[in-house]
Amino acid sequence: MNSKEPNLTEADIDRFRKYFTAIEQGVATMIVGQKDVVAQLSAGLMCGGHILLVGVPGLGKTLLAKTITKVLGWQYQRIQFTPDLMPADITGTQILQSEDTGQRRELVFHKGPIFTNLLLADEINRTPPKTQAALLEAMQELAVTIGGTTHQINPPFVVIATQNPIEQEGTYPLPEAQLDRFLLSIHIDYPSTEEEAVIAQRPANLNIPDIEPVSSPEEFASLVKIIDHIPISSHVVDYTVNLTKHTRPKSTEADDFIKKYVNWGVGPRATQHLITAAKTVALLDGRPSPEVKDIKKMAVPVLRHRIILNYKALGEGIESPMVIEHLLQTLKEKI
Repeated sequence: MNSKEPNLTEADIDRFRKYFTAIEQGVATMIVGQKDVVAQLSAGLMCGGHILLVGVPGLGKTLLAKTITKVLGWQYQRIQFTPDLMPADITGTQILQSEDTGQRRELVFHKGPIFTNLLLADEINRTPPKTQAALLEAMQELAVTIGGTTHQINPPFVVIATQNPIEQEGTYPLPEAQLDRFLLSIHIDYPSTEEEAVIAQRPANLNIPDIEPVSSPEEFASLVKIIDHIPISSHVVDYTVNLTKHTRPKSTEADDFIKKYVNWGVGPRATQHLITAAKTVALLDGRPSPEVKDIKKMAVPVLRHRIILNYKALGEGIESPMVIEHLLQTLKEKI
């Protein structure tokens, strides 16, 4: 463990868990079922990470993002990504404006919708890569550079991007560099029969009622910082590094399964994100430090969008979660 980190108190853990529970309860007022999705999304937010939501139309991805915003009391902006969307439509642009006297003109920066707390990038794979890349600097640096001037985005800032997995025509796959910025990739499945019956009885144009925010954005930022103070044992770090290294087919640790089906494994950012997500899971379980079981629990949502499979995998129906499950079953902990 790192002895230089500030001590984590029981009060910190309790405050973190209460906040998470309040988010889940607030979301449950609007979202029917999808408990695992809500839990993963809430955990990702508590990490301060960006989220990729994947699911077919009509499963409530937009409603989920809007409800989360109401519960958190954040500023919210939604961008519908389309083939003709330009980077300036996201970041903002400089406009030549005249003074009241009309004698002097100057370029004035007008902020785009990216200057918010939660940005819903709806159907992010429907716009070309140059527009998708407009999000990159903001997602990593909390800043936007226009005309040589850098404009800071006030935290918290989270991007929730949605994708439709069944529609391929007119779409542009996200570049690997941008996929790597998303902490979690959460896949939403169809509701159960009972849940769909409840949904069917709701009005088609359901409005989100006013929800009492669980706290201020400033308090949320302080909660996210708790994650940085959580100690982690070298044993868990070693297991995580070993897991991510085994996803790389050119690594000496890779087995025949990985070499057969994987083109590119995950990078170091994935290792960092996996440890961060595991810390959150441990805190929510009331434990001050993550264990290997927490790494295993978050391995699929953290890693699946970062593993690039080859054509052989595509032809044989092998998907990235299968690769991750293979590694979780074959890798042994080093005691």
